[in-house]
Amino acid sequence: MKDHALPHVPLRPPETVLRLARMAQMMPTRLSFLRVLVRRLCAEHATITRPVWDMSPEGFGRAVYSIALGGNTYSLVAISNDLPADHRSDRVIATAWDAAFVLFDGVPGPDDLDRIAAQAPKQEAGRFGPRDLVLSRANKSVRMWEATVAALKAGHQPDPDMIRDIGYLMRTTAVYGNGKFGIADRHLIADRPGLEGPFAAEMLTVYLIRHFTLDLVQFVGGAPLAPTLARHLGIGNATGLGMAPFLVNHPVLLHNWMHTRETALARVLGRSMMTDAQVTRLQGLAHRALAHLADWHVPAADHDATLRKLEADWLAFLPNFDAPTSFAALWQAGQMQTGALQELLAALLIEACPEDVDDLAADMGDPFGPLVTPFPDTDAVRSAIDRDWAWALDCDYDAADHCRRFWYVSAAKLEPRLGDRFAEPGAELETPLDTARRVAPLYAALPTRPQPVSEFTAAHPEHAHAIARVALLNRYPYAEIRDNLIAATCRPIDMLRCKLSFFGATKFDPKSDLWTRVTLAQGAPLGHELRPEMDDWWLPVMER
Repeated sequence: MKDHALPHVPLRPPETVLRLARMAQMMPTRLSFLRVLVRRLCAEHATITRPVWDMSPEGFGRAVYSIALGGNTYSLVAISNDLPADHRSDRVIATAWDAAFVLFDGVPGPDDLDRIAAQAPKQEAGRFGPRDLVLSRANKSVRMWEATVAALKAGHQPDPDMIRDIGYLMRTTAVYGNGKFGIADRHLIADRPGLEGPFAAEMLTVYLIRHFTLDLVQFVGGAPLAPTLARHLGIGNATGLGMAPFLVNHPVLLHNWMHTRETALARVLGRSMMTDAQVTRLQGLAHRALAHLADWHVPAADHDATLRKLEADWLAFLPNFDAPTSFAALWQAGQMQTGALQELLAALLIEACPEDVDDLAADMGDPFGPLVTPFPDTDAVRSAIDRDWAWALDCDYDAADHCRRFWYVSAAKLEPRLGDRFAEPGAELETPLDTARRVAPLYAALPTRPQPVSEFTAAHPEHAHAIARVALLNRYPYAEIRDNLIAATCRPIDMLRCKLSFFGATKFDPKSDLWTRVTLAQGAPLGHELRPEMDDWWLPVMER
């Protein structure tokens, strides 16, 4: 363990970083899962092979890509379909896609390949087995795809500005892992080197899908893409409401992710000195961030206005990088700025000191599940609520706007949905994401004199769930979002932004408060560039 494994400065409190308004500003870092995965591939000098390529001239057929990671071999099976334009949809209820994918454990034989080719395009309706690790599907960005193919066929490169603005040839509409629809349960691979981190298998799938899309467009176009353009083409993703409840339903993971990120920042801020090389690095990253913001535009006027303000604020903040005296001084200067600028600055500081933070990636999983100490009596429950839950108690849950929303699971798609309690039926099917509202009546019902918790819950079983959440937060201080998730003001997009930043997503493009498009792996090293020196693609900017 490093001698600075514990931070030299206090971590930012959960009450600051776990508010929805703050979570809505989070940026990817070098601890994001895709960055960690690609860094591992670079460290191993991984090589991608293509044992199968059976494609029509139009780009329809099947392909297999294999890669070694941590002593095991994994293969992406890609099935490309001729999809009519009127069947193309990003919605989860779609039943057909331009491409379907399976991450396979090992290298598939002919029978495996035939089975996957028959089943993968069906997605949820297909049949899968324990060697099928991840299931995914994607649609083309038709405008980017057709422009790229046309340019290559005409003997020139596609428009760099178009690549900058769109950023991907295909976007996934789902990347399923952990036993869904019959694929392998995570415990079968959780101890494997390289896949032990959260969503590592899914991130490997995304990286290989990106590699496939680049191969496919060059094959159909009949000419190679310039490496600078190819590198700037990532994988798009359309993510909706279904992802938002994850952070509530997996409180230990949320704690581990947030605590690790805050520990990384604290380590950097605790540095007693700043080298000339680090100053140069900081300055380069700061100007890269400005260029990235300048490239990042979204159609929604309100969201684009937010980006333009951050761009202007960052430009005004840049002189702080001219001759910084310490990381802590830079951070202190940032405390006079907006939350959005502070989150960008936090990500930049973490990026600047890999030697201080990269080992923390090993702490972001949850191999054991919740490890909590039962409360000895109801007075201990009360004390924990007094200390940790004031934000939940200071709310009138009888007021319509404080309980307007309810979360439920769609019977048709088994996906989370959000309803209006006063305008839509189904509130009786509500799932327990209303943690704050549950803790408040628990607090009111606690007896004035100490009582064993078992006796209290026997008489008041309706409070068992709330007691469990109080116990979790007592042990894991970053495990709970500090906002009322059933209030009319709750925006699921804020939870999506937080989770997707940990995936490594960039170029957030919200389409409503319920779903967003993002880009993954933009700027990442290409399949033949997996070397340690290529792991420098935080907030990528088009190379000119």
